[in-house]
Amino acid sequence: MTGRWQNLRMLWTFVRPHRRTLALGLLLGLGTTGASLATPLVTKSVLDGLASSASIAPAVTLLIVLLVAGSGLGLIQWIVLGRMGERVVLEARSSMVRRLFRVRIGELATRSPGELVTRVTSDTVLLREAAASSLVELVNSVIGLAGALILMATLDGVLLATTLAALAVVGVIVGLLMPPMAKAQQQAQGAVGRLGGVLEGALRAIRTVKASRAEHRESERVIVEATESARQSIRAVRFQAVAFTIAGFGVGLAIMLILGLGAYRVSEGLLTVSALVAFLLYAFQLMEPVSSLATTVGGLQAGIAAAARIREIDALELEPASEGAVLRTSTGSLSDSALVFENVTARYAPGAAPAIHAVNLEIPRIGHTAIVGPSGAGKTTIFSLLLRFLNPDSGQLILDGVPLQDWSLEDLRKRVVYVEQDTPLVPGTLRENLLYTHEDAAEESVWDALRAVRLDERVRVLPEGLDTQLSTAVISGGERQRIALARALVGDPEILLLDEATAQLDGLTEAAVHEVIARIASTGAVLTIAHRLSTVIDADQIIVLEGGSVRAHGTHHELLATDTLYQALIAALRIAPQPV
Repeated sequence: MTGRWQNLRMLWTFVRPHRRTLALGLLLGLGTTGASLATPLVTKSVLDGLASSASIAPAVTLLIVLLVAGSGLGLIQWIVLGRMGERVVLEARSSMVRRLFRVRIGELATRSPGELVTRVTSDTVLLREAAASSLVELVNSVIGLAGALILMATLDGVLLATTLAALAVVGVIVGLLMPPMAKAQQQAQGAVGRLGGVLEGALRAIRTVKASRAEHRESERVIVEATESARQSIRAVRFQAVAFTIAGFGVGLAIMLILGLGAYRVSEGLLTVSALVAFLLYAFQLMEPVSSLATTVGGLQAGIAAAARIREIDALELEPASEGAVLRTSTGSLSDSALVFENVTARYAPGAAPAIHAVNLEIPRIGHTAIVGPSGAGKTTIFSLLLRFLNPDSGQLILDGVPLQDWSLEDLRKRVVYVEQDTPLVPGTLRENLLYTHEDAAEESVWDALRAVRLDERVRVLPEGLDTQLSTAVISGGERQRIALARALVGDPEILLLDEATAQLDGLTEAAVHEVIARIASTGAVLTIAHRLSTVIDADQIIVLEGGSVRAHGTHHELLATDTLYQALIAALRIAPQPV
């Protein structure tokens, strides 16, 4: 029970900023309910007037007024609450999106992007239904039910007792059905999230899927989750259908009992015909709030489950907020090293084996430093630490003489430009991609960067040039890599991190990229993770990693003469050793 109240409070956190609008919606609902509750009593007056030959015009006029007022108030309530629901959805989505982009890389790496997308999309729709519809309908139904029972009490106590007994039985049965219904709905939403994750991953690797003839297998993986979601949703529907049917049956049975018992009481002179008719009208009115309660609670349960899933995003650890910028001193007072690792140990999860251990190294302020080593040696971890995607367990990193943690993320990432190995392009135009890191760069800088990676002629023949939508253009893997590299070159970076920038390039373009690296290395620091040793041979410094530790460092010729692992890497890539 405690958990349910906590989840309900969680739902309320989304609605609370709109409590005034919600209160207005409730007042409008009360007006609609009041008009509905007054109708049977006015109808009784009409019947009494007919029996006594009195004028019924005022009563009929009042019935028309109640009908118009109730309909008008209902229309306004629908619009007010509909707008409120959409605002709740917008705020929930905005909050989640802003938070997701600030979450630590390590947190995101353990979760499927598709599953997170499902929380932003489908879960928020369920939240809207609960916040704008189910919550208000629940209150309106309770008020309508209570109001009808109170007015029924003024008409006949015996018939009221009969009605209450039937409703009590219905309430107990429906209450027993609520917990399994809520669990089924929560499991159905979880399956939808997993479905989104599997589908997103398969579509991202669609070329591999097709080349491996795995379309059927991947389809089945997605369909398994879709089937599970359907199975759990059907379970919830069954519970809801049973609850709805029992509620309707209970009210219908109560009406039959009221009719029989009421007819007997009229024949005995204990009740007037007009009072029996009014009581029956209230009994019929009970159908709507009782049935609405049975269905609304189901929608509310789904919304509560969605709110809990959405709030799980709040538990993800964020990157630290930007602190005050570190002021740079003049270039003349800086040391020769731009970046320094001092006895750094880091791991990706508490209790896990260190990804790097007791690493000490210096990255020169000017020049090209290459990092090599077998898979799992810690190369990517070095980059993750430099960009503060990961924080060290012990030791420290120093940038320009200042501990890295004292730099704000904004200032750090302005200075350190990163080109990923997978070279993702963001949705939008080519221009938007090229200006992604440096939004205020001049167009001349964009074309200089494109020329540097020998992509300018290709861009000029595109239908819309720089304004070509990448989603409509056929871009090869090598061109994607060159676009990503050009994006980094637009701002003439001080410190450039390259995760094998020449992996998918032809020989001529690779030579051009090496020229770019040499140009940047003449005025700044270039740090390269190299899987092709051709990238490394001309580096000013080569760092050899093994098992998370620095095994050796030096030039190509020095390492070739002194380090067996480096010799093995050279041999594995069939690059003939050059004489020392």
